[in-house]
Amino acid sequence: MNEQPIENKKNNLVSETVRTLIIAALLAITFRSFLFEPFHIPSGSMKSNLLVGDYLFVSKYAYGYSRYSFPFSLPLFAGRVMEEEPKRGDVVVFRLPRNPRIDYIKRLIGLPGDNIQVRDGIVYVNGVALPRERVDDYEDDEIPGKVKAIPRFTEKLPEGKTITILKEYRYGAADDTQIYIVPEGHYFFMGDNRDNSRDSRFLSEVGFVPKENLIGRAEFIFLSTKGSLLNPLEWRLERFFTVIP
Repeated sequence: MNEQPIENKKNNLVSETVRTLIIAALLAITFRSFLFEPFHIPSGSMKSNLLVGDYLFVSKYAYGYSRYSFPFSLPLFAGRVMEEEPKRGDVVVFRLPRNPRIDYIKRLIGLPGDNIQVRDGIVYVNGVALPRERVDDYEDDEIPGKVKAIPRFTEKLPEGKTITILKEYRYGAADDTQIYIVPEGHYFFMGDNRDNSRDSRFLSEVGFVPKENLIGRAEFIFLSTKGSLLNPLEWRLERFFTVIP
């Protein structure tokens, strides 16, 4: 019986391991580029719907693909392919127009051609105020040892979807704005934590977002923690695998 030399066995094992790793890497890149990509929430601009420490999946196929769908944002093509129009009320991850290396997550409020304005804290879409109703207080415990009650409201979008927002201050920094006319091929975004969100209301910081910059639609939270993921005592189990409203 012929036995394979030990050296050949080692070479075959290394070759097989390398091939397996390459295949695994290609599958991971394909999944991340074309299907779902994980994101982490670092700020409170989307409270109370998204919290600091939430980990969520974003569907990359929801709006089609652009250069920002792929690792390193390789300029393989211009614009979007297999494009699908986002819907008002979607929670969207996008690349910040002034610095495309930064990911932002906000809610889509203005579509191309819309007129958007905020007057006395009320959002107007094409001259019509979005109906808003106070529901309760959100108990914000982000700061350890301190719980802050923040007024929570529902807001009804023109197409009928109802979203939940926070309005912490009677007179917020962006409670009275100019009229924003959303250009073609662009979108207008706002955070659900209205008084604590730098969004499209601030033209020099975010402004109108080109459709090319859209990464995908936030779908569901798969993990959530108040601190370290390594400490199960800090996990928010009630938020695991919850759909993003």
